Amino acid sequence: MTRTDASVAGGGATDADAPSVAVVGGGAVGVTAAADLAARGADVTLYDRGDLAAESSGRAAGVLYDAYAEDVDAAIAARAMERFRAFDRSLPGFSFTPCPYVIAVREGDADAEAVPAMVDRMRDHGRAVSLVDPAALGARYPLATDDLAVAGVADGAGWCAPASYVAAMGDRARREGVAVETDTSVSLTGGGSELRVDGADRGGVRAFDAVVVAAGAHTARFLAGAGVDVPVVPYRVQALTARLGDDSTGFDSPTSTGYDGPMVYDATAGVYARPHPTGLLAGDGTEPVPADPDAYDESGDDWFVESVSATLRERLDAVGAGGPTVERAWAGLCTATPDGDPLVGPVGDPADGVFVAAGWQGHGFMRAPAIGELLAEGVLASLTGVSAGRADSPWIDAFDPNRFDGDETFEIVEGMSVERRQTE
Repeated sequence: MTRTDASVAGGGATDADAPSVAVVGGGAVGVTAAADLAARGADVTLYDRGDLAAESSGRAAGVLYDAYAEDVDAAIAARAMERFRAFDRSLPGFSFTPCPYVIAVREGDADAEAVPAMVDRMRDHGRAVSLVDPAALGARYPLATDDLAVAGVADGAGWCAPASYVAAMGDRARREGVAVETDTSVSLTGGGSELRVDGADRGGVRAFDAVVVAAGAHTARFLAGAGVDVPVVPYRVQALTARLGDDSTGFDSPTSTGYDGPMVYDATAGVYARPHPTGLLAGDGTEPVPADPDAYDESGDDWFVESVSATLRERLDAVGAGGPTVERAWAGLCTATPDGDPLVGPVGDPADGVFVAAGWQGHGFMRAPAIGELLAEGVLASLTGVSAGRADSPWIDAFDPNRFDGDETFEIVEGMSVERRQTE
C-alpha cells in the first residue's frame, strides 16, 4: 500500500479523463474509499440506500488496536491506526482517544497457554504489547485480577465514536468532490460496472468504469443480483452502554459516571469494554448463526445484558457490587468468510470492473482507514491495467475474493477470540 495521505481539506476537481467510480455502501469502508478515490483524481459517486453510518458502522464499538499476530493483519492494522491518529489532528468532527487495551484470560482457560506466544508474534511486528503479571495488572489499573491466568497489554490502542468518523469522512468525501447520494437504492445490471439507480428524479442506468461494493451485510445479496456469488455471511452481535455511579463505585461522587481504566477484553467470558462518555460501552454477544440483514432483531437481548453486566461487575472495580446501569442495548451485524479473512479486490470477470470489500469478522471499522486506502489504490491500478496477482499490484493475495467458489458452507466463529488472534 502507498503510504501517502491526500489532503483532508481536498480540492475535489476532476477532469474529463478521470475514471468514474461508484461506491455502494455508506459505512466506514465505503466513505473512506470514496474520499481516497476522489483525492487521487477519480470522479466518484457514493450510493447508500439510507443514511451514512445507518447500519453496521453506526452500531460498531469503536475499539481500535494494532495488536495482531499475523503479518498481513498487523500491517493493515498499523496503517489504520496511523491514519486514525492523523485524522484526529486533521479531520474536523473526528477524535481519537488513546487508551491501553488489556487481553485477559482466566485460570482454567486453555487459551491461556497461547497468549505468551501470541504476544511475542505481535512484538515481532513492532507492536507495543507486553505480558503483565495479573497482580501487577491489578495494581496498575482498576481491574479485578485474582482469577486471571495471564494478561497482555497493548499500549498503542484507542477508541473513537464510529458514527462521528463516518460523518467526518463523508464531509471530507464531499470536499474532495464525491457526489454523495443517500436514500438511493442501486443494483448491478449484470452488464459489468453498470448500476440501475432507483428514484423518479435520478433513476435509470449509469455506466461507470468501476463499481466498489462495500455494502456490509448486504454484500452477498447485492452481488447475487448480478450473478456473482461470494461466501459472505452476516451474523448478529450485540453491545450496550452503561452508566457507572452508585455508592459502591469508589468514585468521589455517588452520581459519577466516569471510568478511567483501560479497554478490556475478558477472553474467557467473551466480553469487551471501553470507556464511553456516560461510563462504559461493552459487548460482544456474538450469535454464530446466519442472520437476515433485512429482518433481524436490532435490540439487545435480556440474556446478553445480564451476562455482560455480570462480567463487568466481576472484572471492573469501578462497577461495584451494584452493577452498571444499562442505558441502551442494541444489535448489529458482522460478516464472516470461510477462512476469517475479508474479500477485498476485483470479483468475477476482471473486465467487468466490479470490486468488493466485505467479510470483516467484526474488525471492519478498525481497519477502515487502511482498507479504504487499499481500495482506492487497487481500483485505480486495475483500471490502468495492473491486474491482481502482478508484483506491482496493490491488492493483497490473502484477501483475493476469487480464492473461493462463492457457494461454500462454513461455521461462523467469533472474530475477536484469542484463537483467531494467534492464527490470523
